Amino acid sequence: MLVAVDIGNTNIKLGFLEGSRIVGTYRITTKANHTSDEYGLLLTEFLDMSGFRPGDVDDVIIASVVPKVMHSFRASIVKFLDIEPMVVGPGVKTGINIRMDDPKSMGADCLADCAGAYHVYGGPVLVADFGTATTFNYVDDRGTITAGLITTGIRTAAAALWNGTAQLPEVEITRPKTILAKGTKTAMQAGLYYNFLGGIERTIRQFRHEIPEDFQVVTTGGLGRVFADDTDLIDVYDPDLIFKGMAIIHQRTLAAR
Repeated sequence: MLVAVDIGNTNIKLGFLEGSRIVGTYRITTKANHTSDEYGLLLTEFLDMSGFRPGDVDDVIIASVVPKVMHSFRASIVKFLDIEPMVVGPGVKTGINIRMDDPKSMGADCLADCAGAYHVYGGPVLVADFGTATTFNYVDDRGTITAGLITTGIRTAAAALWNGTAQLPEVEITRPKTILAKGTKTAMQAGLYYNFLGGIERTIRQFRHEIPEDFQVVTTGGLGRVFADDTDLIDVYDPDLIFKGMAIIHQRTLAAR
């Protein structure tokens, strides 16, 4: 069994895979002060909840954009599973080329998303991840990332709204029943939701305007399912896209050794 670990700024996502089949997914709140023992205990508990033991784990692959947490989590893998994890970065085989001004600045999570989208759904494909930041990356029909866009995630924008204005409350981010809000909370929910949805649609249309070939739009992360159900500009929502991409990267890297 393969354990795939996505270490993000807000959450650590765990995926347990048997071959290409995802048999369990879990989330941990990202905390820089967690020790390797704390992460190790959480990991073994999640394994147990899925009916596995540490000895059932054949390998681990990690994609991280949080270096401080990466050190502790990697140490927990070594200590509790006796495995040196594969890390998405230099030396791994993704099957994806990066034709950008600074290829090394591409986040490991974005790279895994693109690998998953391209190898599972084919190219050309526009890959959008609705996380702490919202990212769009375009992968052409040859598997090359040629363009990208980064903006705030909806939760990040919402936090800026209620943290920066004394009289606005914190609200749940959800699809409102109507844009015709009657109160402060519902007005905030409607404003956040439709402003973000409109930004998604405008971004996709601009990519289509500037790229001459047709392409799929594959999304993942956060409220992606809600937005995918509310627009016809998104073709696929895949909540497990990053785990699929990491499994493909793991397989290709082992095959190349």
